[in-house]
Amino acid sequence: MSVPFEITGTDHLGFVVGNARQAAIYYQERFGFTPVAYRGLETGSRDAAAWVLRQGKITLVLETPLKPDHHLNTHLARHGDAVQDIAFLVDDARRAWEWTTGHGARSVRGPEVREDAHGRVLLATIATYGDTTHTFVQRDGYRGVFLPGYEPVAPTQPVEGAGLEFVDHIVGNQGDREMERVARWYEEVFGFHRIWTVDDKDVSTAHSALRSIVVASVNERIKMPINEPADGLRKSQIQEYVEANFGPGVQHAAMYTHDIVATVERLRRHGVEFLEIPDAYYETLLDRVGPIDEDADVLRRHGILVDRDESGYLLQLFTRPLQDRPTLFFEIIQRRGARSFGKGNFKALFESIEREQARRGNL
Repeated sequence: MSVPFEITGTDHLGFVVGNARQAAIYYQERFGFTPVAYRGLETGSRDAAAWVLRQGKITLVLETPLKPDHHLNTHLARHGDAVQDIAFLVDDARRAWEWTTGHGARSVRGPEVREDAHGRVLLATIATYGDTTHTFVQRDGYRGVFLPGYEPVAPTQPVEGAGLEFVDHIVGNQGDREMERVARWYEEVFGFHRIWTVDDKDVSTAHSALRSIVVASVNERIKMPINEPADGLRKSQIQEYVEANFGPGVQHAAMYTHDIVATVERLRRHGVEFLEIPDAYYETLLDRVGPIDEDADVLRRHGILVDRDESGYLLQLFTRPLQDRPTLFFEIIQRRGARSFGKGNFKALFESIEREQARRGNL
């Protein structure tokens, strides 16, 4: 199905957090994001404060409600610090809103023009799974640092970027038997198509399993794996997420780098914690994936996973949860031709996550 608008990329990821100023420092010092804009009491915003951070083409917006009756408090109380909005950069936000709401999406905010001395931006927002939203952002050559209402800021100390370049994909976890419905919603509302799928025959351990469908925009600049738990002997990490998040939500954002070894070295140096991969995974690595350009011993030292498909191979690894709840985390990914999502690594990844679950008493 063709749609009368184009999504040209991920504009930003909107987080709701308990303390935006402190969260901004965390993402700056740990992950190398640079603060570029701010909205708060000092700019005339009386109900919420927000910090905008950027690295490469990745933009994070960290927002905190300042009043007890602010609507974001409901999201914060239910989900904790979490991604609330996945914003798409589009060529026509009004048409995107009209089309999607006309094909089954629920409107959150109708088309709204915001202007300042740097130009105009058109915004509109719809609801998707759980309490997550999609905002359509039409910039029309806007020259400001982010959006009208935000003022530029500069870091108070030098920031060492980690080499993160753009959002590769964003994963949404669903409740049991909800995956197909959500994937079909993206097909019917956005005209997305399916590019990859796995089920519990592909991805399982002795304890747990998952099913996943990856939907993508026409140009495949937006890729969204949709996961659900599958039956297992114990609680899967998808089910643990849904319970800890009190519903569906964004499980992780995968961020692309062209040099994963250098990126991971920087992140580890700045205190980012990653899941631990057992040495046994690397004993047969080259037998499984064939020749690779990277040094296998270096990959082993950093816990970097490798998988191959018919188009090439990819390298990936996953952080531990970024907050106290076992919910949101980041994936670091480098593609050397591969278009898939690391099916061959899922067993090792699940076993690593299950060790974390056991420590939390949730397996």
